[in-house]
Amino acid sequence: MKFGIIIFPGTWSDRDCYYALSDILKQKVNYIWHKETDLSEYDCVILPGGFSYGDYLRSGAIARFSPVMTSLEHFTSQGKLVIGICNGFQILCESGLLPGALLTNDNLQYRCQWTHLKTENTSTVFTSKCQNGQVLKIPIGHYEGRYYADDDTLAELEADRRIIFRYSTPAGRITEPANPNGSMNNIAGIINKKGNVLGMMPHPERACEPLLGSTDGNIIWESIIGYIRCH
Repeated sequence: MKFGIIIFPGTWSDRDCYYALSDILKQKVNYIWHKETDLSEYDCVILPGGFSYGDYLRSGAIARFSPVMTSLEHFTSQGKLVIGICNGFQILCESGLLPGALLTNDNLQYRCQWTHLKTENTSTVFTSKCQNGQVLKIPIGHYEGRYYADDDTLAELEADRRIIFRYSTPAGRITEPANPNGSMNNIAGIINKKGNVLGMMPHPERACEPLLGSTDGNIIWESIIGYIRCH
């Protein structure tokens, strides 16, 4: 079992992901430079947070053209697992591997804070270790994290139960005050139709040990690890 972490120019959460997987969860992990094209040795690839290419044009808009992204499309078509976190989520949407877009927060503020996420679907590769309706405490750090999709796409996501995390209160209530960025339907994380690609704005790698304030991010990693071990 091996994880790969893609690094684009400007990526900044790659080391946090490496620490969570290698030091905390004792998994094999490699860094992948964005110009590499061979992903065959990996079971799960991570697009971490950061500011790929400075995000000067639009978050993730340039990174989607990196050579590794063509390989990533083939990787996902084989059913292998991909998780995009924050800027990684933005890149997955820009590349078309996930629907919708991430827009500027409705409060026009960079938000770096703890959030609570209600788990909406535990029948996925990424949430199988969660309890039904479990609320996870995981932080965010972004300026462009407001999830947007047209009405038809939103209806499809809801009908297919592909919205797997929503911003909530600690008790699991889906409210407007609990939404830190104005995301439609309080969406914090979605998966693709096949169920093997997850995009989420909160950072599970930053909730990996008690010293950080939460270990809830490990539940997502452990769900992935459990799936890979069984397949």
